[in-house]
Amino acid sequence: MAKFYDQLSDSHTVFIQQQKLFFTATAPQSGRINLSPKGMDTFRILSPSKVAYLDLTGSGNETAAHIGENGRITMMFCSFSGNPLILRLYGQGEVVTPRHPQWQTYFEAFQPIAGMRQIILMNIDSIQTSCGYAVPLYSYEGERDTLERWAEKKGEEGIQQYWQERNQTSIDGLPTHLLDENS
Repeated sequence: MAKFYDQLSDSHTVFIQQQKLFFTATAPQSGRINLSPKGMDTFRILSPSKVAYLDLTGSGNETAAHIGENGRITMMFCSFSGNPLILRLYGQGEVVTPRHPQWQTYFEAFQPIAGMRQIILMNIDSIQTSCGYAVPLYSYEGERDTLERWAEKKGEEGIQQYWQERNQTSIDGLPTHLLDENS
């Protein structure tokens, strides 16, 4: 049976901290839904009603574009070992790039990772837990280093060029504001 909560409890926090993988979902008012897996120790709980993750350079920048249009974001954590549980966070997102006035304040919660692009903040509106009984069991083998090696090889200038060429609009043509001043 699904249950709803207004903010993260201590048991939710423990569950989230045990997960090696989480998913984000966003959608424009009209266009494609984006669903992305995330990992690499990039998620942080800032308070019982606010979370953030360090967003890394990827082939697109859908999350930032969708948040810029309507602010909606959902994050999901799912147990692949131990007791079954699915935990969803629903809320409003904000994109904080390295040029944003609050960048340093939020970045203090993270370790630098080659290819880091922006921080996605989420103000939680509601939390839902559900059983996860049908989710299969998987074993964690470790993190991939492919993205970090790729970003290190490109270097800062190469990453900036990549953002300019591939991360300025969503696949539906919405702006990401990635390289805008004060974003």
